[in-house]
This record gives sequence, structure tokens and C-alpha cells, in this order.
Amino acid sequence: MVQLKILTGRQAGLACAPQQFPCIVGRSASAEVRVDEDGVWDRHLEITSNFPEGFILKTLPNCLASINGQRFERAVLRNGDIIEVGLFRMQFSLKETQQKSLRTREVLTWLSLGILSFGQIGLVYWLSH
Repeated sequence: MVQLKILTGRQAGLACAPQQFPCIVGRSASAEVRVDEDGVWDRHLEITSNFPEGFILKTLPNCLASINGQRFERAVLRNGDIIEVGLFRMQFSLKETQQKSLRTREVLTWLSLGILSFGQIGLVYWLSH
């Protein structure tokens, strides 16, 4: 659904995909996205899914952060937003989609069309004799 790509620090390059919401970002061992960097508190940020508004990012009490250089307390996340906590940076994005294989459906469709065509030819042949 979504992913957070860590851009700076010891975990740079790592991509995290939260599986449930609300998702806590912080140093705590219980945080869904664990970030052990200077300036990050145990429970620093919270990401929630709020239909139809979208994904909401909130700073937890007494925590500071910014999105694309702008401070916030509550903000709607957009694809590509850069979240900054001190010198730590991560990017919010939608996860790449994986297309399911349609091979089975395609084979069944062509088989059904072939059976239907042969049935019609057989019916025409039977009715003409």
C-alpha cells in the first residue's frame, strides 16, 4: 500500500512498508517503523489511514518534524513527500503495484470461445442434415 524509504542515517536506502495503521515511527522497540537516529523520540510520528482524506501524518506531543521543509502537527501525506525529523529524512510513497497473472483467465476464455464455436458449427451441421 505505502512505503517509507529512509534517505539519511545508518539505515539509508532501507524501505519499510507498514502493514497496519495507525503506524508509529520512532526509536521504541514497539514502533512499526523503528528509527534509531539522533533527534528521533521513542514515539515521534503517527501515520493513520483516513478515508477519503488519505494518509495523515501527526507529530506526537512535544515532537517536531517537517514535510518538504514545512513544520506541521497534522498533515495529509502526498506521494513523494519528504519527512524530516532533525537531520533524519525519509520519503513517503505509494508502494509499487504487482499485476496478477491473468494467464489462467485468458486460457479459460479462449477455451470457452473455442467450445462455443465448435458447438455452433456442430449445431449448424446437425440442423442442415
